[in-house]
Parts: sequence; structure tokens; C-alpha cells
Amino acid sequence: MTDTNILDQQDCVPCSGKESGIKPLAPKRAADLLHHLHEDWSLSEDSSSIVREIKVKGFAKAVYLANMAAYIGDQDGHHPDIQFGWGYCRILYTTHAIGGLSENDFICARHLDKAVG
Repeated sequence: MTDTNILDQQDCVPCSGKESGIKPLAPKRAADLLHHLHEDWSLSEDSSSIVREIKVKGFAKAVYLANMAAYIGDQDGHHPDIQFGWGYCRILYTTHAIGGLSENDFICARHLDKAVG
């Protein structure tokens, strides 16, 4: 993550999907944006999603983190897929409406990074 982060200057903008002509990000663009997130984020093999797994102590902290990710997603209007259990919380972003990644996914992931620290 860099000190000046281009994702901090942007807001999540609602996406109306493929019918509006929006296409998923090219793999190169997705890889470039990944460098602006916490190092624990990874790009899926097909470049259609990003995921971060955060290790925590116990179950309650995993629930709290999942709730925080859900709250941030609700505030952004862009909702991640969240899995959690004892000792972990996994957050996955993709833009379902276009079948791949959009800049919104990276903007929202950055919001989560800032909240988690």
C-alpha cells in the first residue's frame, strides 16, 4: 500500500450492469489496483474477484469483523460476500452485475482496509 492512495479519492458509484455497457476490468488493470490495497488481498486466478482473509482470535471477533464488513458494504451500496468462522473472516468483492471486477470493488475494499487498520 502506498502513502498516497488513488482509491481514497474515489467513491463507489452504483453500477447498472452489463446492459449499460460496463465491462469487467482487464486483468492488468485489476492487478494494478490491487497494489493500492492491503497486502493480504489477492486476485482470483480469472481476475473476477478479490479476496482477503483476516485471522482473528476466537469466534466473536470474526463475527464483529463480518458485521463491520457488512455495515461498510451497506454504506457503500456495494456488498461483499462474507464467510467467517472460528478464527477467520474472509471478504470477497466482485461486481455480480457485470460478472467480474469493477473499480467499485477496489474502492470498497480500501474502505474496509481503512476501517480494519
